[in-house]
Amino acid sequence: MTLRLDHYINGKYERPAAEEYFESYNPATLELLYEAARGDKDDVEKAVDAASMAFKSASWKNLSATQRGHLLRRLGDLVVQHADELAMLESQDNGKLLREMKGQLQTLPEYLYYYAGLADKVQGAVVPSSNIAIVNFTEREPLGVVGAITPWNSPLTLTVSKLAPALAAGNTLVIKPSEYTSRTVLRLAELATEAGFPQGVINVVTGYGAEAGAALVESRELAKISFTGSTQTGSRIASQTAARFVGSTLELGGKSPNIVFEDANIHNASMGVVAGIFAAAGQTCIAGSRVFAHRSVYEELVDKVSERAQTIKIGNPLEETTELGPLAFQDQLEKVESYVNIGREEGATVVTGGTRPDTELPGYFFSPTVLTDVNNDMKVVREEIFGPVAAIMPFDTEEEVLALANDTEYGLAAGVWTQNLARAHRMAKKLEAGTIWVNTYRAMSPMSPRQGFKSSGVGIEHGIESMYEYTRLKSIWINTDEDAVADPFVMRS
Repeated sequence: MTLRLDHYINGKYERPAAEEYFESYNPATLELLYEAARGDKDDVEKAVDAASMAFKSASWKNLSATQRGHLLRRLGDLVVQHADELAMLESQDNGKLLREMKGQLQTLPEYLYYYAGLADKVQGAVVPSSNIAIVNFTEREPLGVVGAITPWNSPLTLTVSKLAPALAAGNTLVIKPSEYTSRTVLRLAELATEAGFPQGVINVVTGYGAEAGAALVESRELAKISFTGSTQTGSRIASQTAARFVGSTLELGGKSPNIVFEDANIHNASMGVVAGIFAAAGQTCIAGSRVFAHRSVYEELVDKVSERAQTIKIGNPLEETTELGPLAFQDQLEKVESYVNIGREEGATVVTGGTRPDTELPGYFFSPTVLTDVNNDMKVVREEIFGPVAAIMPFDTEEEVLALANDTEYGLAAGVWTQNLARAHRMAKKLEAGTIWVNTYRAMSPMSPRQGFKSSGVGIEHGIESMYEYTRLKSIWINTDEDAVADPFVMRS
């Protein structure tokens, strides 16, 4: 019998109002994994009502910031205890390597522990006053009900990066996970209840973006939306929420440059390029998909990256020796394949890859692909592909590559490979991206803030800065003078 998953609302599973479900398949084997509730406006409003009631309830509102931190720490401990289970569920759901997911599950609790520690560290300030009788101070308070819409490429990590600071700040949540990856987010909500979070503080409504996601964005009770996904969808959400004066944090698309200078350690740089674009089958917003190599090392870099791409073992993501799993779903496979074909039509050379490989499994696999003979005007260089496709271009000068790297609508991340310390600092200062890596790629930490520039987003995730994204600032003025207040319309000498 097929597993059936319902919404998680007010601390328990709830059947969908319309009694409709959708199917979710393993992207490697194409086996049916489960049916999930197909949420609609009624389901979303039920979840928002539960979150709103929880926000106002004594069981949540009367908790101190320190006590909220204790709950987050307990949730982190439960994630540690269930790490193998969660890693397996996520690998089956979106095709990421099981060993990669086990690695993520080792670091994921650190996000919960970090914000557990921060919960009682966000402080107001006493503001100097020109009147010694008046005390002016500020404090930060939670917003209310936060809506979180999370993607399919890293469901747990990207959900926790929103959930942890939002809860630490005292908000309640309604989460709409991707329709392709519902299971682990639902399991996380279960664990949160086990950790002791009051009913209604964390709610999950599954379903399609155009139905459940749109209903969540449109909910009048919502105080904020936090979204990770495409730039196009983020733009629509920003317009809708701004019209109601509701805040939004948007982590959107990327087309990140990975720049290799002539003095770089070419072995390290080539491995950084491979990690930047082929890890997770290129399905990351920070993927280093635009590779710029100094002309003096261009051919060597192309050779090294291509040689490693050809030896990457593609197959079952549950096997320890597999290095590249499938893309997450059929439409994504077709999208990646179509972009490679567009590249060929534009004049690009496919050095390696560009095909659906022969495997023992029927899933959505695509070979690691290296494109050369490309330029910054081609679609494969300008548009986000979200797959294992690297476009490698030569450059001659620092000024030239800086102009090329910044010639994009996106500004999420960038990589620089050089042994020249002065150049590293110059590039880091002038590159238009929120995260700059030098002689590494994809390093991240819950302590380090991430912000997208340009069309890559609005707002900050990670770090203490993200706590401010989930609070509002109140300025309080207290007159300590107990003398009679003068009539404001009587002139005083």
